[in-house]
Amino acid sequence: MKMTIYGAEKKCASCIHLPSALETKEWLEAALSRRYPDYPVDIVYCDIEHPVTEEEKMFSEKILEDEYMYPLLVAGGEVIAEGEPRLKAVGSVLESHYKS
Repeated sequence: MKMTIYGAEKKCASCIHLPSALETKEWLEAALSRRYPDYPVDIVYCDIEHPVTEEEKMFSEKILEDEYMYPLLVAGGEVIAEGEPRLKAVGSVLESHYKS
């Protein structure tokens, strides 16, 4: 399963106390691989200042227009978490994906 985490080098004002999007990506990869070893996941980082794909451009624009805050975690075009992702919620998405 592929997930994309959106962020920027500069933290948003409301997220100053949270880890950066890159730190969140690294933490999430490590935590998911330990907790859900049978559910492979590929987490890709997207800098909202330099999106590449159309989906990345769409979500980056929404973040820049303050519709979402970052880090924003997306899988299959659906928002899984914004701000600080909860491992339990992300794990539920993984379980649903692999059990269906």
